[in-house]
Amino acid sequence: MSTIRIGFIGCGNIAHSHVLRLSRVEGVEIVALADPGERGRRLLKQKFGLDRAAEYDDHAEMLNGGDVDAVIICSPHTLHARHAEEALAAGKHVLIEKPMTCSSEEAKHLIATAERAGKVLQVSFQRHFLPPFLYIRSAIADGVIGKLASVTATLYQNWKQSQEGTWRQMPELSGGGMLMDSGSHIIDVLLWTTGLTPQQLSVQLECHGAPVEVDTLTAFRFAEGGIGSMNIIGLAPLGKLKETYAFIGEAGGIFYDNGRVTLTLNGQEPIEPELPESVTDPDRSFVDAILGKHEVLVPGEYALKVVAFTEAIYAAAGYVVEPAGRPDAAGRGVR
Repeated sequence: MSTIRIGFIGCGNIAHSHVLRLSRVEGVEIVALADPGERGRRLLKQKFGLDRAAEYDDHAEMLNGGDVDAVIICSPHTLHARHAEEALAAGKHVLIEKPMTCSSEEAKHLIATAERAGKVLQVSFQRHFLPPFLYIRSAIADGVIGKLASVTATLYQNWKQSQEGTWRQMPELSGGGMLMDSGSHIIDVLLWTTGLTPQQLSVQLECHGAPVEVDTLTAFRFAEGGIGSMNIIGLAPLGKLKETYAFIGEAGGIFYDNGRVTLTLNGQEPIEPELPESVTDPDRSFVDAILGKHEVLVPGEYALKVVAFTEAIYAAAGYVVEPAGRPDAAGRGVR
């Protein structure tokens, strides 16, 4: 395969990040853009000079056209499962935005579908490629801070106000609130870096008058030992998000604060450890996996764990996402 021809399903803001990263990868051509909104397609084409990319109102027409080898899915959350399944059925490799799906059953089905089709299915959890989180995962695995005793994770974001009126607060398209949206990144870090299994959840949840949940406070125990907490706060007076973690072990702790990592071993002064270099990203690694240069770095199994934990939090809170209407094939809510 000399050139990998890529199509997009969904041309909103996150699609711009994918196109920017792909612009740095050789042997790739973006040949098609599918989105029911013409404005989104046009903005993406103009910003990145994608004059040769075909435009489609309907992603099915793009998939049936035969000119696409791989698809990047940037559509609203509840459409991910159907769009990915249709792309895999059409013989396309798939890179899918978070959350991979809005239910564990959908996630399991996609994983099985990709396996049967013999196609790459990768999830765009970008923290798997960032130096701070690569260091944290490696340090925990190497026993630098000893056996984990506690983990805390927090995310503060002006999510309620900034997303008001968008599809992210429409249950029929979002599948949930901030936990399902930005919170999926935090859950991913929590599970991926530690390899632990949360259980015995206790949850407090608040919607603040929004159609979906905005804040969640979750406490839990790990099946392997230790305790944890995760606070996803969407009602916060911040211009930029604030993301923090504390991984406390029997021999010390690792602290993360918006990109800065500090290691403190028992009886020693805090240091900022040397971080590994970032050698790839979600899009470059997706292309390399298609070419067989390495395995899929963020397979669906990781995303399944994230979705399952999200479901468990909602269940522990007695929270049910009530869609106002089901989305139609183009992603518009039917009321």
